[in-house]
Amino acid sequence: MTSVEPILEAKGLHAWYGSSHVLHGVDVRIGRGETMGLLGRNGMGKSTLIRTLLGHVAQRDGHINLFGQDMSKAKPYEVARLGVAYVPEGRGVFPNLSVRENLIMAARPGRDGRREWTFDRVMETFPRLKERLTNLGAQLSGGEQQMLSIGRALMTHPELIILDEATEGLAPLIVNEIWRVIGEIRKSGIATLIVDRDYRKVLAHSDQALVLQKGQVVLGGDAETVATSDALAGFLGV
Repeated sequence: MTSVEPILEAKGLHAWYGSSHVLHGVDVRIGRGETMGLLGRNGMGKSTLIRTLLGHVAQRDGHINLFGQDMSKAKPYEVARLGVAYVPEGRGVFPNLSVRENLIMAARPGRDGRREWTFDRVMETFPRLKERLTNLGAQLSGGEQQMLSIGRALMTHPELIILDEATEGLAPLIVNEIWRVIGEIRKSGIATLIVDRDYRKVLAHSDQALVLQKGQVVLGGDAETVATSDALAGFLGV
């Protein structure tokens, strides 16, 4: 496994929705500045793992250490305050606020006072949003909403950004744009956890990878090793 200093270390995670036991003893470790790809077929626990790490799943067990602090029982807002940004599957854009308002309302310095992801830098990164600053969130296409959601996350100056279904349902040109931005985020030194159906793209943009099956890790390690594993296709159903 990686020797990079961990910013997130979770051990023995279990999660339930009512009587349904979804996660079964999952371990996750993300180093500072690392990108981790999270893979698995639909319904295997990827979103539940993300939601558990973020504190959204009430019925959970196990240990979560974030930036050296025990966050095993933390609330979602406490996780966010520590420097974790979340781009959810549904994008979470405020439909009745303008693009500018969606971005500005989230802006805050990072844990160490960093402010490099300014409004202007987000505009440079997403020129399409610059053309739609006065449009309401509800007036944007799915791809534009995803760009806005990522831009808003970056304006919180996170140490870790979590992207759930980064390119789902988007047109090919927009998909390419999103992957370009993910590459920029990676270069900037922000740690990233990515879920996406295009496992090849995920592995190409990741340092580490985990594959889930029925709520358990069945394959993990550096992304190159996972990508060349004979078992990968069977776990992903490809």
